[in-house]
Amino acid sequence: MSRSDDRPSAFDATPFLPRDGGLEAYRRAAAGCHGCPLYENATQTVFGKGEVSARVVLVGEQPGDQEDRAGEPFVGPAGRLLDKALAEAGVDRDTAYVTNAVKHFKFTVAARGKRRIHKAPGLREISACRPWLRAELDLVRPEVVVVLGATAGKALLGGSFRVTKDRGTLLPMPGTDEEQYVVATVHPSAILRADDREAAYAGLVSDLKVVARALNGNA
Repeated sequence: MSRSDDRPSAFDATPFLPRDGGLEAYRRAAAGCHGCPLYENATQTVFGKGEVSARVVLVGEQPGDQEDRAGEPFVGPAGRLLDKALAEAGVDRDTAYVTNAVKHFKFTVAARGKRRIHKAPGLREISACRPWLRAELDLVRPEVVVVLGATAGKALLGGSFRVTKDRGTLLPMPGTDEEQYVVATVHPSAILRADDREAAYAGLVSDLKVVARALNGNA
């Protein structure tokens, strides 16, 4: 473990945020973020992607192996599954902004070979990266935020969040006076690991239809 783990300041991205500027300014600044030790082993920061005019923001857990190498969120198998589910639910993927609660890939290396195995980020890493996520939401100001999985949910809704309890419901966004909502669902990668993928995928589409109805004024 890096000695930087022992410094409390190493777990806060706030000092790396620019004082002003748009999404591009934040993206450039995030590339040099050392807000937690995850930057030491990741290939690069994976910031969000999309237009500042997006009506919906999709928040995942963290970049995966392919995202870490490409420098873009949701470009791997989970991203392709998400694209399919959004289309089926009636949410225009091209008008969405996609990002992650944690901007660096956390992983372990397989004992044999060089395969990098996903490792879930801890609460300190989620907390450290939260300033970037809050900044993205403040800049984009979407109507609906979709949290994909437990990590994204806890980053925005607190440690008591449970996907199984809160999924598929239009919830008010905490900490804002604007008419902004959160819809929770499972992360697409969980569907890829599910025993019954068909049922799990149907649940994701059902949750995303809640988003489509909200965007169409039929919540």
